[in-house]
Amino acid sequence: MRAEILKSLGRETDPWDVLVVGGGASGLGTAVDAASRGHRTLLIERHDFAKGTSSRSTKLAHGGVRYLEQLNLTLVLDALRERGRMLRNAPHLVHDLEFVVPAYSYFTLPYYGFGLKVYELLSGKLSLGHSHILSRERTLERLPGIAAEGLRGGVLYHDGQFDDARFAIALMRTLEDLGGTAINYVEAVGLLKEGGKIIGVKARDHEDGVEFEIRARAVINASGVHAEEVLALDGDAHKGLLAVSQGTHFVLPHSFLPGETALMIPKTVDGRVLFAIPWHGATLVGTTDQPVDGRPDEPRALPEERAFLMQHIARYFHRRPKPEEILSVWSGLRPLVRKAGVKTSKLSRDHTILVSPSGLITLTGGKWTTYRRMGQDTIDRAQQVARLPVRPSQTLNLKLHGFALESSAALEWERQYGSDLAALCRISHEDPNRNLDGLLHPRLPFRRREVIWAARCEMARTVEDVLARRTRALFLDARAAMEAAPAVADLLTAELQRSLAWKARDLENFLLIARGYLYDDCDADATPRSALRQKEAG
Repeated sequence: MRAEILKSLGRETDPWDVLVVGGGASGLGTAVDAASRGHRTLLIERHDFAKGTSSRSTKLAHGGVRYLEQLNLTLVLDALRERGRMLRNAPHLVHDLEFVVPAYSYFTLPYYGFGLKVYELLSGKLSLGHSHILSRERTLERLPGIAAEGLRGGVLYHDGQFDDARFAIALMRTLEDLGGTAINYVEAVGLLKEGGKIIGVKARDHEDGVEFEIRARAVINASGVHAEEVLALDGDAHKGLLAVSQGTHFVLPHSFLPGETALMIPKTVDGRVLFAIPWHGATLVGTTDQPVDGRPDEPRALPEERAFLMQHIARYFHRRPKPEEILSVWSGLRPLVRKAGVKTSKLSRDHTILVSPSGLITLTGGKWTTYRRMGQDTIDRAQQVARLPVRPSQTLNLKLHGFALESSAALEWERQYGSDLAALCRISHEDPNRNLDGLLHPRLPFRRREVIWAARCEMARTVEDVLARRTRALFLDARAAMEAAPAVADLLTAELQRSLAWKARDLENFLLIARGYLYDDCDADATPRSALRQKEAG
């Protein structure tokens, strides 16, 4: 698939209508919107789709409860509407999830009860369910294992949950279904101009190093935390445009939060919201908000972030996880539009669209839940800037690739494939000697056939692509992913017809990356729970 795309790009002489640089949530959403209007659309991504921030979120399709407390009603209202549309257009990927906010004082019960009722009402016809106050006993039933000392009750509300990387792959496949083209491991290394105006990019294929030109009427920079780097290619560095914030998550065994209800901590010591969420048979805890200067492809959890998460887990679960219980630790970077004197935790998650004098269009900021609206707004602007035919967006009710209302799949993970599941399962019968129906690892829900499917149908090129984003093995259990990696390398090498030398290099590269997802408790803090209570009460 990828080789054919590269050949066609090399032969292409007519300019594309829209060229999107960046294969995360904003770039994929923009490309899908452009293709939905009938514009000839190409998306290039220098790594893999959703390699960065877009595979490292808290997995929530939500309006943002804390933005409501900040009175950013416009963002909350837009995000709640988009949350409902995500569920409606991709029910195989997005689902309703019940949350409980525990209350440790009688004052917080009516306070959060009222706020979450407003949150529910703002979603209107797209509401996922009613919120209501729970007794102390019902709160403990919903959140077994939660700290019971001082608990007064709780507030139950509804929000959406999804798997971000799988949603990104569905957007990539949807773009293809609409006649658009997407390719990974192709980087924009320069801009093409005529008369000071952008007419395309110079691109480099990372797999063979070949450079070529891609011409387009509209070039959109949707490269997330790397947006300033693309702007610098235009001679306009825009230094200081973004304030980058890091968010870190722990993945713990399901036993930390048995059941199917999520925990929402409404106010931590730094004023953030913190979640503990059931996710693919594990418990996901996060996130932090730490300002950072760098923009590494593989951000690492800082000691203060690990300490912060440890402290709050101990506070609300009455025990600190043992190092071996922390299955995976991973971090993502948020591209926030800078505002003087405002902390990253207080910066708006609204998106921003900039148009440079050259005609380069930059989309930055925003959040996963509003990806569709971000794409719509960007293409509306691109039609004006590049004088494209003015056509309305078609994504409001666009069903994403794999759309399926119901699935007979026994496993929660397999429902992510939607209508593709039957074709995926047929791969198991291709070669009985390779046991393609077998699990990749006893502690993971993923099967060997998914490696083949990822390479054939989802443009997976490396062991990391498969174990980090086509499946979520690395994010769920880093040690299990490392143990499964040799089998994945064997399957991928055969499917992609790679050499043994390539297999050795790719496997070594993955193991190096994966070691960064293992927990190291040497910097863990042991702040007493009583001190945390005092800080949060203050």
